[in-house]
Amino acid sequence: MIETAIEELEHFQQVFALMQRRGVNLQTEMKEDPYIKQLMPLTHGGTPESRFMSRLLLGSVVECRGCERFKLVSEAQQDNELKRFYKALWTSEAKHGNIFVELALAYFDEKAVYTRLHEMMEFEGAIIENLPIRAALH
Repeated sequence: MIETAIEELEHFQQVFALMQRRGVNLQTEMKEDPYIKQLMPLTHGGTPESRFMSRLLLGSVVECRGCERFKLVSEAQQDNELKRFYKALWTSEAKHGNIFVELALAYFDEKAVYTRLHEMMEFEGAIIENLPIRAALH
């Protein structure tokens, strides 16, 4: 997990450096993420163990969706620098989703993990279909 956290911080540094080179400023305030807000109820209720599993699997779902979006952005880019940048991000991010599933499998039964993951992916897909299109990772 520490390696993944370090890699995520490195990605932030890379994004920030790219933004600075292009004269783009970070927002001065954090805004609520409607995607994450709608996903969070998936981690509530049940036993402490089921909440733990759901939180791990939610990390997987979010990472995989982010990877998918980086890939789509990469493939659609006309700017070669951004194309390479987003390709590097999505190839790196591709392994992050699996890390959370692997952690869940270390603590819980395989069938239970994949059943819950499937339920969460179905729920997440419905959320994505109903969210407005906007410039955001999530």
